[in-house]
Amino acid sequence: MNALIKSAKIIDPKSDFHNQVVDICIENGSITKIAPNISNSHNFKEVTRPNLHVSPGWFDSSVSLGEPGFEERETIQNGLQTAALSGFTAIALNPNTNPVLDSFADISFVKTKAQNHAVSLYPIGALTSGSDGNNMAELYDMSQAGAVAFYDYQKPLNNPNLMKIALQYASNFNGLIFSFPQESRIARNGVMNEHVSSTKLGLSGIPALAEELQIARDLFLLEYTGGSLHIPTISTAKAVALIREAKQNKLNVTCSVAIHNLIFTDSVLNTFDTKFKVLPPLRTETDTAALIAGLSDGTIDMVTTDHNPLNMELKKVEFEQAKFGTIGLESAFGALQTIFSTEQAVSLLTKGKSRFGITQYTINQGETANLSLFNPNTTYHFNKANIQSTSKNAIFEGASLVGEVYGVFANNKLILK
Repeated sequence: MNALIKSAKIIDPKSDFHNQVVDICIENGSITKIAPNISNSHNFKEVTRPNLHVSPGWFDSSVSLGEPGFEERETIQNGLQTAALSGFTAIALNPNTNPVLDSFADISFVKTKAQNHAVSLYPIGALTSGSDGNNMAELYDMSQAGAVAFYDYQKPLNNPNLMKIALQYASNFNGLIFSFPQESRIARNGVMNEHVSSTKLGLSGIPALAEELQIARDLFLLEYTGGSLHIPTISTAKAVALIREAKQNKLNVTCSVAIHNLIFTDSVLNTFDTKFKVLPPLRTETDTAALIAGLSDGTIDMVTTDHNPLNMELKKVEFEQAKFGTIGLESAFGALQTIFSTEQAVSLLTKGKSRFGITQYTINQGETANLSLFNPNTTYHFNKANIQSTSKNAIFEGASLVGEVYGVFANNKLILK
């Protein structure tokens, strides 16, 4: 596709045009010219938007959709469209479908369903068969089909020997192992952070200890086995400290944090609103401050929306019975900009690609066009009109956000609001 992006400010420190307002000419999916003013002599599709900014395409390392099996929550096509309109050019797909993505055929199926879309889909295969925690799944076969990592989504692996074997086995083909940071026998049936708030509300709590014990166990195993470990969605101050120390000791570990865990604390649960029921749970101000500091100093490698669309009947029940989860693609950029600068927000939304072997393109002449388009300066209240997902379980509904996303140009396709 050919396009001419007019008067766009480039946000890309690796670009020769960083912080400059320019026109960008794209021919057959490649950037052929960047200049202050390019005439549209070939009648290309012209892209103009108020206060247009362009950055390298964003990536989300933890997205759940629904297909196959839970199409009423989200199909792959609508999920990819939602990602595009939220500024993401690539997503890693969690395996929590029905059936669970635990074989070569399953990985091939979702990749086929995602073909020919602007947004690239990178499947994560289940770590154990059926994500039941008992037997290791066909990791190598799934890697051959295109799986970029292995994870039993939000299910702790209780068997440390199985985690040890998985780390050792996957290291033979540079496979990346995820481990959800929760010791289930400590967490038990908790529904929120164990703290003063849980006592006041009379709700069973999930101690920070449950997260920290699991992380400490996995870091000891990683030190023993080698291999590559990713710890998704950490939420406590001590978790940050544990991973910081592990990195200082040169362990091959990365981690992420869900954007909502940077902004909300357990104090918002005093209304028993189930949109705030997420896993890991919302913690304390001490934890959010440590998480933000961890992102700033590089201890935490990436942010994620941990986008998880759910049927509303799974949320519109008593708090104890409601399912954990929220959507987050649509609110990601606007939420990050409430605590970070535009350049920091863009960096956080792009830096996770290298861990998954995904090419990070710069905005220069001769490069493939892989772009997110946005206006960083608008302020608005996020509501259902801003939601593109089929499911509407949004933790940020009603929140004041900063920054509007216009869409993406990627895979030789333009998707705009």
